Amino acid sequence: MAPTPLVMLQRLLEEPQHLLMIVLTIFFLAILSAVSLSRTWSKKTNLPPSPPKFPFIGNFYQMGELLHHSFRDLSRKYGPIMLLHLGHTPVLVISSAEMAREIMKNHDNVFTNRPALTAAQIILYKCQDIGYAPYGEYWKQVRKICVMDLLSVKRVQSFKIIREEETDFFIKKITQSCSQGSPVNLSDMLLTLSNNILSRCAFGKSPEDVDGFNRWMDVLTGLTRRMKRTSQQLDVLFDSIIDEHLMKRDIHHSLDTKQYFVDFLLHVHKENKLNIDISKDNIKAILMDMFIAGTDTTATVIEWAMAELLKSPDTMKKAQAEVRRIVGKKSKVKEEDIQQMEYLKCVIKEALRLHPPVPLLIPRESVTSTQIQEYTIPSKTRVYINVWAIQRDPMLREKAEEFIPERFIGSTIDFRGQDFELVPFGSGRRSCPGVSFGIAVVELALANLLYWFDWDLPNGEIKEKLDMSEFFGITVNKKIPLHLLPSHYMT
Repeated sequence: MAPTPLVMLQRLLEEPQHLLMIVLTIFFLAILSAVSLSRTWSKKTNLPPSPPKFPFIGNFYQMGELLHHSFRDLSRKYGPIMLLHLGHTPVLVISSAEMAREIMKNHDNVFTNRPALTAAQIILYKCQDIGYAPYGEYWKQVRKICVMDLLSVKRVQSFKIIREEETDFFIKKITQSCSQGSPVNLSDMLLTLSNNILSRCAFGKSPEDVDGFNRWMDVLTGLTRRMKRTSQQLDVLFDSIIDEHLMKRDIHHSLDTKQYFVDFLLHVHKENKLNIDISKDNIKAILMDMFIAGTDTTATVIEWAMAELLKSPDTMKKAQAEVRRIVGKKSKVKEEDIQQMEYLKCVIKEALRLHPPVPLLIPRESVTSTQIQEYTIPSKTRVYINVWAIQRDPMLREKAEEFIPERFIGSTIDFRGQDFELVPFGSGRRSCPGVSFGIAVVELALANLLYWFDWDLPNGEIKEKLDMSEFFGITVNKKIPLHLLPSHYMT
């Protein structure tokens, strides 16, 4: 008698190779089915173009170490507005200036929210900061504090003496290396400079004067896996700093709100004149935001600018000539001098164009379903704006991959959010409020580096062959730190 289908199946399952064949067949059928359903659903709902995805992992299999590169490569095939699925999360990737304008200007009110990322929840006191706080009354009030006072042009100018003192110390450290004929790790030194300036502006003291501060900043900027423990230790550190400033207030019966970030925030907390209560945790989240956003970002911009200048010796000479002509034989570079340095500002713009410190910006999230041109964007869709790809778009400028500061001479294009072909700090409601603070540090530090020193690579390395590989962390830094050999120009 012939075996029944059930008996045949049982015999097949008893053989390992048959079982494996069945499992693989089911798996590939599931993939084909998912791809087919995805395409059918996309056509019915008019979603943006999307590459094929696997069940469970979505498009993760197409992602490399550098997400902005992977997104750019996919966008070349699927277009400037593209829908991916990273696991179960729908992700809209924007890769053109036109589409960036749609998100950050024409539909800014729809894409005002932030996704609740795990890291931000842990480090930023459940997203009570400025960058990751969900859209609502709290975020509006906190951003108003930052834009109107904490990071206003007037307050940034008030920190001029701190910037100049720390930059002078930074230059002296490099001068010491000149006398010894030894190379410097400029990447590390720039991070220290940025951290020192921010610490003094925030707390009124250098990191060395705050027990444990440098250690925890190293951990934070290194994206430690021990995030919860680090968060708890940073919380204790911030508590001690805040308590110290409160003690000074009690002794002097007032807070000098014209001085440091922490004092102004404590003043807001005490006066309670806003539509919301500002708690101690809110203050700590805002301060944490500043260090995460400010330290790495500022140092990264200068690092990439110096790297590009080294690879282009003629451009380096041109930038140095301008700075040295304007400063002359003065004993120091002053911020007033920088206003006359048109070419230096073009160098910084070009560095920001090729190397935006946060190439995908901080992700946004749609608060409701909306229409972008002919495409439907569902509610709760995460949005990444690939400014790195936008700013290298060959349709926008010639030789888009090359470092050519001259392209900005006489140009009105700026990086403060109005020109969507150059938006390294974002635009609209969610643009970075600390642009003026950061750029003031970048300009002063870079002008000093160009004025005081000539630069070479150690061990006779060829400048034009400098490794420009990227490393993806809080910001996108050079993968290989910038080790340079300075020689003092004035000697």
